Amino acid sequence: MAQIDDLPPLRDVIARHELSALKSLGQNFLLDLNLTARIARAGGPLADTLIVEVGPGPGGLTRALLAEGAGKVVAIERDRRCLAALAEIAAHYPGRLEVIEGDALEVDIGRIVAEQGGGKQARLVANLPYNVATPLLVGWLRAEPWPAWWASATLMFQREVAERIVATPDDDHYGRLGVLAGWRTEARILFDLAPSAFTPPPKVTSSVVRLIPRETPLAVDPDVLERVVAAAFGQRRKMLRQSLKGLGIDPATLLAAAGIEPTRRAEEIDVAGFVRLANALVAGKTKAP
Repeated sequence: MAQIDDLPPLRDVIARHELSALKSLGQNFLLDLNLTARIARAGGPLADTLIVEVGPGPGGLTRALLAEGAGKVVAIERDRRCLAALAEIAAHYPGRLEVIEGDALEVDIGRIVAEQGGGKQARLVANLPYNVATPLLVGWLRAEPWPAWWASATLMFQREVAERIVATPDDDHYGRLGVLAGWRTEARILFDLAPSAFTPPPKVTSSVVRLIPRETPLAVDPDVLERVVAAAFGQRRKMLRQSLKGLGIDPATLLAAAGIEPTRRAEEIDVAGFVRLANALVAGKTKAP
């Protein structure tokens, strides 16, 4: 395994700091620096760019991002045990790594980027902790205002989650994530990582996904869109004239306003169709006495 910098091998770092991956934090350490370098390069041009990394752990991907030329990395880490290892990386790359101790679900990343990005968007590059990967992504997809604080997101998920993110109508994986990701981004799977690449090995294959924000996504209230999507896929095998009954408006009226046949099922409706349904729901509620 080629060294990407003059720092000690990650296995030595983990042993010296007595680190072990915690299942409760969704941790699986990626120790192969060749693989972390590949993920870093997939993040796009890094020079003079602010990178946001979530869940750096002992810093394998952090080191790769810095070695590949990232202007600055802001790494958000919840696990205090990893801070000493990350501090060693910060000392090796003076002024280019800032470590923020905290829960990424609660940290105002948009504010940090506004303060440190010089008016530019950041790039998200992260091996996300599996147990919070989906809520993190949903939050980033719903960011306001849009275009958001991130210019691209190169993120690692469990393969099943990755397939849901890039899914389109008539795909068995198509659902809430596919609609939200398709609404505001163009998403694709770049490559897979085998369980053997991690310590400890997870039970599933992992995938790196790249998401590029759409500058002008279709206009819709995100809360209403999620309500419609949740209702439709909550009973995905039923026709929409049945599954949408819980929205508080006659499904036939709603579907007619959106130009969708009542016998269609959720898995057959594209993003534009769900947006029309959400906007029709708002219009219908507004007109209701």
